[in-house]
Amino acid sequence: MTAPLAPSGSHEAPHAALRTAHTADLAAAELTAARALMDLAFEGDFSDADWAHGLGGMHALLHDADGTLLAHGSVVQRRVLHNGRSLRVGYVENVAVRPDRQRQGHGGQVMSALERIVDGGYDLGVLSPSDEGEKLYRAHGWVTWPGLVGTLGPQGVEHMPDEDAPMLWNADLDPAHPLLIDWRDGDVF
Repeated sequence: MTAPLAPSGSHEAPHAALRTAHTADLAAAELTAARALMDLAFEGDFSDADWAHGLGGMHALLHDADGTLLAHGSVVQRRVLHNGRSLRVGYVENVAVRPDRQRQGHGGQVMSALERIVDGGYDLGVLSPSDEGEKLYRAHGWVTWPGLVGTLGPQGVEHMPDEDAPMLWNADLDPAHPLLIDWRDGDVF
């Protein structure tokens, strides 16, 4: 649970401050710190394409009292085709917590901020969980999509039977119909 929204756009907690901002409103130093956090948290297994997937939307940044970035996540808009409808999706990307500060509620604070953004601006939330992050998402009420997935790619509809199922937030979708997400470079989900 986060504290009430302060006028500056920050959530205040006793030893940490949570701020949400659009990519365009982040200083270069903030983006650099967030990118460095991804490398640290994912132990170097985080590509430039992975980073780019989380840009152009809203970010949640949690700093300690000294200004050190503890946790980060972002929500970007994507489209999903499902059962004849095109749905506006808040796609959660680039969620990470400093390894030395994990299991202290920081990831939950970031997810709560991102879920508020999804609830206020999108039809549903979607994310592709890491094995390490799945427990956090489940604790927040995200559920694994039980149906088929695919993409609307350059060659048309491409089914992805070997793709790990994404997790959804606030979704009331019929798993009898596939979930087709918009195409992008790098990992589609």
